[in-house]
Amino acid sequence: MLVLGLTAIGFPGPAFAIGPPGIDDGALGAAIAASSGGPPDATEQRSVCAEPTLAGAPPQDPPLSQRLLDLPSAWQFSRGAGQKVAVIDTGVNPHPRLPALQPGGDFVSNSNGTSDCDGHGTLVAGLIAARPSAEDGFAGVAPDAEILAIRQVSLAFESKDRGRSDEPGKISSAGYGNVLTLAAAIVRAVDLGSTVINVSEVACAAGGSDPADAALGAAVKFAYDRNVVVVTAAGNIQQGGACSAQNDGGGWGAVRTVVSPAWFTPYVLSVASVEPDGKASDFSIHGPWVGVAAPGRGIVSLNSKPGAVGVVDSVQTSEGIGPINGTSFSSAYVAGLAALVRARFPELSAGQVMDRIIRTAMQPGAGRDDRIGAGLVDPLAALTAQLPAQPIGAGADVARALPPPPPPPYVDPMPRRVATIGTVALLALLVIGYALSIPFRRQRVGVDPAEETREGL
Repeated sequence: MLVLGLTAIGFPGPAFAIGPPGIDDGALGAAIAASSGGPPDATEQRSVCAEPTLAGAPPQDPPLSQRLLDLPSAWQFSRGAGQKVAVIDTGVNPHPRLPALQPGGDFVSNSNGTSDCDGHGTLVAGLIAARPSAEDGFAGVAPDAEILAIRQVSLAFESKDRGRSDEPGKISSAGYGNVLTLAAAIVRAVDLGSTVINVSEVACAAGGSDPADAALGAAVKFAYDRNVVVVTAAGNIQQGGACSAQNDGGGWGAVRTVVSPAWFTPYVLSVASVEPDGKASDFSIHGPWVGVAAPGRGIVSLNSKPGAVGVVDSVQTSEGIGPINGTSFSSAYVAGLAALVRARFPELSAGQVMDRIIRTAMQPGAGRDDRIGAGLVDPLAALTAQLPAQPIGAGADVARALPPPPPPPYVDPMPRRVATIGTVALLALLVIGYALSIPFRRQRVGVDPAEETREGL
């Protein structure tokens, strides 16, 4: 995950009672104006390019993070054909396993987007759409999808006027890129025909402060309104800086750190990281905006060195060579899944695609939580499940007045009256008949038995 520093807002503090962010449609103008590409000011490369490595031989079996998603089963139904996934990141270097790579522009320097000095964007693109190879077990989620490469951020480049890095929305220490160029890149990706956009970078701000991201919010809504699925990283906890305070759960009222653009739900699908056992990764930032989760540890993806043909599983860190971890890569898995779903169900809107991914995720408990949202995504279920029009229990949290009971059904009283009158009349006749028979019964009682016998003879 790449962090867009927002130095004007200070460090995260106690939790503030906040709600979902509003959208200022008027802020979109600045993003549209900058969407033609090119950095807003002169930049230069200040550090050497990253050199990811492979620890040992290429893996012959699918990596564990890939096996958790059971991609071969999903590929029976979709491989992402016809979908264009924009990777707004550090650029994407050409690779033989990304044959459908397309240039989308550069907001950092003067390339066309297919230049990646940091290596991050190429890793992300590989997870989304790398073609399988006989040389190893790695493959992207949607190997038939196209990749649109847009370079919007880089830790290797800086503004020539280094004093500008202290402005709101600028990278706080090293690197180049801000929330305005991110918003502009999203608009550009929409204009270039993307059906899915992956954003594996975040800007953090203290809860209750102004994150200065109005243009970014307007841009993700712009994409959503034009039927483009925007998938974002939930963000990583980092010591020192705006992303250092974890949200401990409890919904919007317990937010200590705002993560943008992840918090712009429902216009984005925010993705957390989980471990192989399904538990939330300790580096993944929690939040009420988290939609789903995907693997984010022990990642294998494409080598970003120019001319490279293989895969890598390690990167240079401040502590030396280490494994590839982060919600950046969790987001990439879900962006690939969104491409699979869009290819199989082209009639679904962006919101319906996100809803389908959420509703088919493997929930670990009674429902969603702020750590992993609805749970680990399930590609096979997302492509095959028969879902009701609305989730079970939809609207159950909305109070409703009970309707008045319906009136009793109309019953014609005439048959009952006739039956009652007939019964009474019959009983009356029986009583009268019985009364008239009494004198005869008395006379018969007074007859001499001897006479009766004679009469009987």
